[in-house]
Amino acid sequence: MGCAISGLGLAPKAARDAGDGAPAVARLSGEQVQRIKESWKVIQEDIARVGIIVFVRLFETHPECKDVFFLFRDVEDLERLRTSKELRAHGLRVMSFIEKSVARLDHMERLDQLALELGKSHYRYNALPKYYGYVGAEFICAVQPILKDNWTTELEEAWKTLFLYVTTIMKQGYQEEEKNHTNNLLTSRREKPEKINTAV
Repeated sequence: MGCAISGLGLAPKAARDAGDGAPAVARLSGEQVQRIKESWKVIQEDIARVGIIVFVRLFETHPECKDVFFLFRDVEDLERLRTSKELRAHGLRVMSFIEKSVARLDHMERLDQLALELGKSHYRYNALPKYYGYVGAEFICAVQPILKDNWTTELEEAWKTLFLYVTTIMKQGYQEEEKNHTNNLLTSRREKPEKINTAV
């Protein structure tokens, strides 16, 4: 399945280090926002198929990602995955998130909150941040044939920037949830004094 970026994750030109060690959050230009919105109108017509293609491709290029999904962990037959109701449902959830992201492009604070909460929930599912960029790369590979001649390097860069933006915020949410979990564990240990064996 020949997509040049498949398996590489995402690294659009717009992403730069902030200089303080924290990753800079990629920003979309107004032109990129318009490109994404226009292309989404075409993509959403075949949203279920795109969702399945994204995850089948993800499992082909990064089989270790299946470990995150209890239902697909032991499935080796990719044809079985293509017809899986569970994979279709998950693909639709991811496409729904992308749809919500596109709808919030004019309200970035709402997009930030959406991505932050998704990152937090991914901590609870034990879905590591290193996998997040793979989904964006596979999405881009899946939609190129759908958009045909409307696919351009500028549109690809716009989608890469959106996915980098979202995954950066998701990683922050994951890290916040991880920190909260660690702090809660430490607090509960301090509140429960250790039992001292007083038996002689």
